[in-house]
Amino acid sequence: MDGIRAAGANAATASACAVKVTVRFFASLREETGRESLDLELEDATIEGVRASLAAVFGKDEHAALNAPGVRVAVNQALAQGAVVLQPGDEVAFLPPVTGG
Repeated sequence: MDGIRAAGANAATASACAVKVTVRFFASLREETGRESLDLELEDATIEGVRASLAAVFGKDEHAALNAPGVRVAVNQALAQGAVVLQPGDEVAFLPPVTGG
């Protein structure tokens, strides 16, 4: 992943119409959710809007895993930082913490 996608000038307000995005889950998060990806239509087209929508899709344990410390979010293969406003067709990826040895 190259770069970090930061909050833009329009980050304070999301689009007024529903925005369809694809959400992808990697590694242990894929195992935890039981899904590789899903499509969401969002009224709140932000990362927080994605998190809120996922709370309605998944159970408590799966949702907690997506919000665990160290979980990163990328939008269109760039790490997201701040209040990113999502656009139709964006890909939102949840990435678990990386460990090594």
